[in-house]
Amino acid sequence: MKVMHIHFGKEGGAERFFVNLVNALHERGVEQRALIRPGRSWRNQIEGSAKIYEGTFRRISLSRFLLQWRMQRILRDFRPDVIMAWQLRASRFMPAYKGAYRISRLGDYPEHLDYYGNVETLVCITPDMAAKVRALGWKRDVEVIANFTRAVPVAPVARSGMRTPDEAFVVVGMGRFVKRKGFDGLLRAVKMIDGAYLWLIGDGPEREQLERLTDELGLRDRVRFAGWQTNAYGYLAAGDVFVINSSHEPLGNVCFEGWGAGKPTVASRAEGPSWVMTNEADALLVDCGDDEGLANSIRRVRDDPALRQKLSIGGRETLRARFSEEAITNAYLELFAKGVARQ
Repeated sequence: MKVMHIHFGKEGGAERFFVNLVNALHERGVEQRALIRPGRSWRNQIEGSAKIYEGTFRRISLSRFLLQWRMQRILRDFRPDVIMAWQLRASRFMPAYKGAYRISRLGDYPEHLDYYGNVETLVCITPDMAAKVRALGWKRDVEVIANFTRAVPVAPVARSGMRTPDEAFVVVGMGRFVKRKGFDGLLRAVKMIDGAYLWLIGDGPEREQLERLTDELGLRDRVRFAGWQTNAYGYLAAGDVFVINSSHEPLGNVCFEGWGAGKPTVASRAEGPSWVMTNEADALLVDCGDDEGLANSIRRVRDDPALRQKLSIGGRETLRARFSEEAITNAYLELFAKGVARQ
């Protein structure tokens, strides 16, 4: 099996899953090539699993036509069985190449279907997303395949490096700093929890605003901005609870990161967490936008060691039973084989 990936994403959970799947497919004997943006921090993590090309896709520019010409040369040389586009921008670039099965993986809800004209199958990461695609009028194939994480318990980073006392209760939030991730609400919740420290792992356009809110709330001595970390698992390992406070979260890899690191998780009832998590069994779920409810749930985790253990064990069991690397990789391999057989 030969797979050509097209991925023009930047940094975030979708990119972590891209890395995970490319490596998992390589370990299953799939020959791969990948067209990605230049300068990606995670490039070195897939170099042993795929031949990499770099290019930037812009709507109207000479570079767009040069990239299309280059892609045709790559396809003539590689002759892939499958072309897999990741997210909207890559799907717009999907070539009308009839010799391969053409699929797009959607990491978010599409607003329209205009950019998927050369795509045969849309892979959605939740049933709700698949329903939305159908409601928009998609008549071709739809598959639902979730994510998996390769997060495992690792040695924690030193708390001293984060200017955090060893005995402090540490809340960890992670992801792109965009409004829908709800980091502002997480800051307000931590303000209500005496003595709790907050580590924010990530970066993005809301960074300056979050820094400003940190100062307005008087939290500068208890909040740490760690920046974007290619391998964030050491930070998760050093924390006490992992929090997802998104107002909109289809099924980011973030839903599995705390579980994979063996940490109890508190999450908002956004789309993805509501589908994968069971309240009081593998996570504590809180209504979106409920800062006080979020603070109360974090306090419960802090004050109840038995609950911490229960949520950690429940999270690992949910990963094993429903979202294991083996099951998700098998699902992709089966989809590839089915699509190739139809060509």
